[in-house]
Amino acid sequence: MTVYAGQGDARRSLALLWSAPEEPRTGRSGPKPGLSVDAIVSAGIAVADAEGMAALSMRAVGERLGRTAMALYTYVPGKAELLDLMHDRALAELPGDLPLLDGWRAAVEAWAEQLYACYLRHPWVLQVSQARPVLGPAELAAMEGLLSALQPAALTPGRLRGAVAALWQFVRGMAATTADTRGAAAATGVTDEDWWTARSAQLTELAPDFPSRFPLLTALQSATGGAPEEGGREAFRTGLAVLLDGIAAGAPA
Repeated sequence: MTVYAGQGDARRSLALLWSAPEEPRTGRSGPKPGLSVDAIVSAGIAVADAEGMAALSMRAVGERLGRTAMALYTYVPGKAELLDLMHDRALAELPGDLPLLDGWRAAVEAWAEQLYACYLRHPWVLQVSQARPVLGPAELAAMEGLLSALQPAALTPGRLRGAVAALWQFVRGMAATTADTRGAAAATGVTDEDWWTARSAQLTELAPDFPSRFPLLTALQSATGGAPEEGGREAFRTGLAVLLDGIAAGAPA
């Protein structure tokens, strides 16, 4: 399920993202006290964290707050604008304190670890397409942080753009695989270990020539103790190191 950000009213969304909106006055005919944009965004994140993106609706958020969906529209225009706010709020959890004094490589590693952990805390964020960014302050701060980390590498603008794209998509892709792995057992009722064990046995029987047909894959499995996609955290750190080696090779001496 892919969701595109920025589908609501552009001015309303950006105003909510970039400024502290004035809370509407509460009166006898107005909304009940205690409701706010901040509370609605928090409730939306709680719904998405617990039940996934498919369960997100103004009604579900209202129920979590003990309000009707109609009561939310006084604060947030609709689900599209709410999604933008939720996405930016999730990225606002990134600490941002990168070890810049330890060199660009250590700073980029810290940035990648922070973003990876954020995605796994809120896997629904991975369903928000990157084709059209939210353009919220937290999202742009995350990009600015990566650029700050890479600045000492003195890459040309073209290589810098490529490095940023590669790093961001690598972290996002690895987090998506790990999130899917975590969700597979709950969704199918079969653990990863049981799934692999059953299929390994079937492959051995149905494809006895597997080692000779796929010698490199067989050798890698034997050396690492499993399929290449296993061991998400180790694969993440190893892949990140390979990317950073490439960036270093393209940096000025």
